[in-house]
Amino acid sequence: MVRTTTDPFLGRVCLVRIFSGSLREDTAVHVSGHGLAERGHADHDSDERVTHLYSPLGASLRPVPYGVAGDICALTKVGPAETGDTISAREMPLLIQPWEMPEPLLPVAIEAASHGDEDALARSLGKVAAGDPALRVERNSETHQLVLWCMGEAHADVVLGRLREQGVNLQTVDVVIPLRETFAGPAAGHGRHVKQSGGHGQYAVCDIEVEPLERGGGFDFVDKTVGGVIPGPFISSVEKGVRGQMRKGVSAGFPVVDIRVTLIGGKAHSVDSSDAAFQAAGALALREAAAAGRIQLLEPVSAVTISVSDEHVGAVMSDLSSRRARLTGSTSAGGDLTEITAEVPDQELLRYAIELRALTAGSGRFERRYLRHEPVPAAAARAATKD
Repeated sequence: MVRTTTDPFLGRVCLVRIFSGSLREDTAVHVSGHGLAERGHADHDSDERVTHLYSPLGASLRPVPYGVAGDICALTKVGPAETGDTISAREMPLLIQPWEMPEPLLPVAIEAASHGDEDALARSLGKVAAGDPALRVERNSETHQLVLWCMGEAHADVVLGRLREQGVNLQTVDVVIPLRETFAGPAAGHGRHVKQSGGHGQYAVCDIEVEPLERGGGFDFVDKTVGGVIPGPFISSVEKGVRGQMRKGVSAGFPVVDIRVTLIGGKAHSVDSSDAAFQAAGALALREAAAAGRIQLLEPVSAVTISVSDEHVGAVMSDLSSRRARLTGSTSAGGDLTEITAEVPDQELLRYAIELRALTAGSGRFERRYLRHEPVPAAAARAATKD
C-alpha cells in the first residue's frame, strides 16, 4: 500500500508498507489504483521501475538495497502512484481495495494572490491532492470558483499550509452559492437592434413572450411567427441570443432556468439583417421582458441526513429550524443514536461541518446530496442581490 507525500528536493515520495515478498532497487513493478473520480483521483494501472529505495528515519531517507515483508520503504519517481495505491509484481498485478474515506463537507474557496501565481497554484494543488484522498478539489462551473472540500478546519489549515510551503501565494475568499434566476410569471419583451454607421448597417426586431416552467423544466423555445416576418435562418439567431442572455442572467447575474420563450413577431431588412443583429435583438428582448416582469431567485437545496446521539436531538432540530430547514423525519439508528433527515438550503450548510460538531460535542455526523433549486425567501434574496 502506498502513502504519497511531496519532498521539495526529491519530488513525489511514496511510503510503501510491504505486506509480502521483497522489494529491491531496479525492479519492475505494477502500480494500480482505484481512485475517487469525484475527488479528482482517477483509476490507473501502469508498469514502473523502482530506481531508488530508501528507509525513512524521521525527516531523512537512508538508501537501502532491499526491503522485506513488514518494512516501510520510501520510493521516488514511481509515476502516477497516489495514496491508497497497490504496488505488486509486474507478472502478478494486484489491487488491495483502499479504505473508505469519509466525505469532506467543509468548502474552502481559494484563489491565487496574483495572475502569476495561478500556474504555481495548479501544480502545487495537484501534488497535495495526490497525497490526500480526503481532499476533494472542485472547479465550480457556475461560479468559476476553485473550492477545496475538507474534513474540517484543521484539515483545511493543513492543506493551505502545504500549499504555502511550496511557495504558492494564495488567499481564501467567501464561497459563492450557485444561485439561479427564473421568471415568476408571464412577461413580454421587445428587442430592437438597429444601427446605421455607413455601409451595411444592423437591423433586427423581435417580439417574445416568456412564461415560467416547472422546476427542472429547462428551456423551451417556440416559434409562432407567421408570414415570414423573420426569415427562417434568423429564427435560430434569436434563440441563440436568448440562450446567451440566459447564461449571463437578467437581474442579479445568475443563469436563467425553467422558462419557455415564444417568438411571436418581428421585422427584418433585406440588406442589413444578420445573424449577429438578431442575436442582439433576442438578448434585448429577454432583458426587456425581465424588466417588465418579476424575477425569482432560486437557491440549491440539499437532502441532509444527520446522525446524533439522543441527548443532542433537540438541540440539532432547533438549530435546523434556524437554518430555514424543512425537517422530513427522524428515526432510531440503534443504540442511543437518532437519524434526522431534512432539506436544507446550501447557504446554511457552508460551515455546518464545524457547527454540528460544536453543537454535539464532536459526536454528530451528517451526509448531504443535491436535491433541487427552490425560490429564495424575500429577505435572503435581498441579501444575495446586495452581495
